[in-house]
Amino acid sequence: MAAIRRAIGLMSGTSMDGIDIALIDTDGENEVRRGASAFVPYETAFRRQIETGLDDAKLIRARTERPGVLAAIEKELSNRHARAVIDFLSDNNIAKNDIDIIGFHGQTVLHRPLQGLTVQLGDASMLATMTGIPVVYDMRANDMVHGGQGAPLVPAYHRALSTHIPAEISQGKPVVFANIGGISNVTIISGNGDPIAFDTGPGNTLIDQWVSDKAGIAYDAGGAIASEGQVVADRVGRYLTKRFFDLPPPKSLDRNDFTLEELGDLELADGARTLARVTADAILKAGVHAPETPSLWIICGGGRKNATIMTDLKDGAAVAGARVVVAEDLGFNGDSMEAEAWAYLAVRALDGLPLTWPTTTGCDAPVSGGVIIAPS
Repeated sequence: MAAIRRAIGLMSGTSMDGIDIALIDTDGENEVRRGASAFVPYETAFRRQIETGLDDAKLIRARTERPGVLAAIEKELSNRHARAVIDFLSDNNIAKNDIDIIGFHGQTVLHRPLQGLTVQLGDASMLATMTGIPVVYDMRANDMVHGGQGAPLVPAYHRALSTHIPAEISQGKPVVFANIGGISNVTIISGNGDPIAFDTGPGNTLIDQWVSDKAGIAYDAGGAIASEGQVVADRVGRYLTKRFFDLPPPKSLDRNDFTLEELGDLELADGARTLARVTADAILKAGVHAPETPSLWIICGGGRKNATIMTDLKDGAAVAGARVVVAEDLGFNGDSMEAEAWAYLAVRALDGLPLTWPTTTGCDAPVSGGVIIAPS
């Protein structure tokens, strides 16, 4: 039996809104005991700084390059992650010596899978030294060395969670975890086979950009703006006929692969409503890649709080006789799930267990990954 380790996971996703932090005890396989979690938001100024850095990231040709403002952002980002861990331990009365490992995602600023290039800002050495805890980082790179796209990595954790779903709920049919962050991705779990996973299209990122550009609002809270608009079908079609949707999985996206250009000059509410439909329809299209029609869609990530997206998902899934639930309906935590996953992956990395499979990233064989660094 594999050893149970206590791990902290850190995630700063494509929405760039802050740091998710979560604690789990796990053997890196099916044993998962979820602990405390927290969210440390970025103030608007720092979020804008990261967004500015995305332009500099376009100049990167090698993973170690940090042109323009990226070096300064990386230092600040790492400091914020370290402080988040220190505060989290204090708030939960946990000694640093009780933590075996930290799984550190960092901030993705560039993801070009066809070029074998993915860049996450984050100084793991700084994080390990400031916290006094060993860190696993850079968990995407080895997958790319083995022909994979470096994303998504959360499916390994989704598979572990799926073993805790009662059979009367799954009905013996495929179950889909759909994470709606800046980009949406799915994991299809069917029987005892390897998970099938891929990015499905835009999640929250286009909606966030739209309401920010049109109204100076960071995001459409609860889908309230979208609820006042109408779906403009031909604009939905512009998105869903893009070549990306014809590609077989596995496949992954950079947050800049979809833009607002296809939306045109719609007014605020109609644009938000149309983009909500794009997000939902793009996710549901993923069901065609399951071995049979999924019985259950489990929605995770910030997008599950957008009631308009959720309505579209439920209505669309119902046509195929499937249910849509949020993670909390099954006792999971849709906010902390990705951070939990990074803790889980860190433990798998320690044991050399696969983080990815040919069916999740396109790698040539199941492959582990990550770089382990001890405090100095």
